[in-house]
Amino acid sequence: MQAFALTLDKFLDHAAKWQPDGQVVTAREGGRIDRVGYADLRDRSLRVSSVLAGLGVRKGDRVATLAWNTQDHVEVWYAIMGMGAVCHTLNPRLTAEQLAAMIVQSQAQLLIASADLAPLARKIMDAAPGVERLLVIDGEASEGQALEPLIAAASPDAIWGQFEETAPSGLCFTSGTTGAPKGVTYTHRSSYLHTLRALQVDVMAISSADAVLAVVPMFHANAWGLPFAAPAVGAKLVLPGRNADGASLSRLIAAEGVTVGVGVPTVWLGLVEHLETTGERLPSLKRIMVGGAPMPPALMERIEQGLGVTVQTSWGMTELSPSGTVAPLHAPSQAALSGRPAVGVDLLLTDADGVALPRQRDAEGHLRVRGAAVVERYFGQETSATDADGWFPTGDLARIDAAGNLMITGRAKDLIKSGGEWINPAEIEAVVASLPEVSLAAVIGRSDPKWGERPILLVETQGEVTDEALLASLQGRVATWWIPDAVYRLPRMPLASTGKIDKIRLRAEYGGG
Repeated sequence: MQAFALTLDKFLDHAAKWQPDGQVVTAREGGRIDRVGYADLRDRSLRVSSVLAGLGVRKGDRVATLAWNTQDHVEVWYAIMGMGAVCHTLNPRLTAEQLAAMIVQSQAQLLIASADLAPLARKIMDAAPGVERLLVIDGEASEGQALEPLIAAASPDAIWGQFEETAPSGLCFTSGTTGAPKGVTYTHRSSYLHTLRALQVDVMAISSADAVLAVVPMFHANAWGLPFAAPAVGAKLVLPGRNADGASLSRLIAAEGVTVGVGVPTVWLGLVEHLETTGERLPSLKRIMVGGAPMPPALMERIEQGLGVTVQTSWGMTELSPSGTVAPLHAPSQAALSGRPAVGVDLLLTDADGVALPRQRDAEGHLRVRGAAVVERYFGQETSATDADGWFPTGDLARIDAAGNLMITGRAKDLIKSGGEWINPAEIEAVVASLPEVSLAAVIGRSDPKWGERPILLVETQGEVTDEALLASLQGRVATWWIPDAVYRLPRMPLASTGKIDKIRLRAEYGGG
């Protein structure tokens, strides 16, 4: 067989040749829409590679980006990865100090930022003196140097893909909702294989007829691989920029005929609330993929009925590139189930010591995973993150039903030890979140002088419901001593930068007793 390195530049090369008019669409401030065909996007990305090479970027160098989901960011992605450098995506919802600590680890010397994030970029550079240059995209540069004039003057003759498929392509730090962020290095091969898996019929099932709205951020876990998957099949890729509120998403979906939306549950909650207020309809939208956080059953029903769509649940992690399991389209919708793994990723349930459970179906255990797009060790660490057989411990508690569907039942780190016995917050949250009056629910442990810890319930509601009714819903569903000692009502549940409930913040504010 021919030597054919599985490098990510080939996706854009393919799109430019066979789907040259397939579009990448970006929503800009003020309602403006920018669009570019795949052939022109490839030309611009090659020019960006020439610019970077002229600034001294070489194979293996880390180049940091601090940007929203836009055409400019996609161009920069392919430019960096295509020339063999490593794209280190930074989450703009973190602090300058947190981001600077990540850049110090990656040793990036060049930072590319969206114009409205340039002041944050400058603060990062002040705290990370190794960053020598700031290039600005997505608007006029108030700090640093605008990239657009450099693109116009650059050559499109840059060479892509002259390196091994095992070369690193991206670097992303974990979200840190339960602990300190750690860097995960993606390779061209891992992300290429992840893309092929994502495109399968029982996974994302994206085709050239689709218009895919990527609300999942490009700065976290490769935007679930959508900037690779969409050009791979010539689908329209629709990018919301920085605006992911319900009104903005509704306008964009309607204007671009979006058929598939991908994002965390809280995003779709905002869209549903907007549509319920305005009475608008979005007939083009057929399917929504959710992940990143558990989907409350009441919210899932609300989305499916309010939007007239099918909701596909999924489970993944930054360390999995990020897709682990996805519910097939033909399967009945169930909020608690996260689907089955596709070929290329495997699951294992173990006890707390990492010993495989004798029965892998209909038993709860600690979830481990391995595959071609699963982390082997974290960035900058010599010690492997996997066991001797290559299984990566996810930190999740899970069940696998008789049909092979995964159900995440909790996080090992979230377990509450009360009087020497364990309480699983996820089981309590699932019951409370099933109430139609509850939008979001979280359970954390609060310090207790007698029991060590006791559970408390924090809720964001959308209707009238008493504390007594919230707690009564747990009667007969969980052990009586699991029932939370107190209920706290929050006008808005605090969310981490990736849309997950921020339990670190909740513990800091409510867990001290």
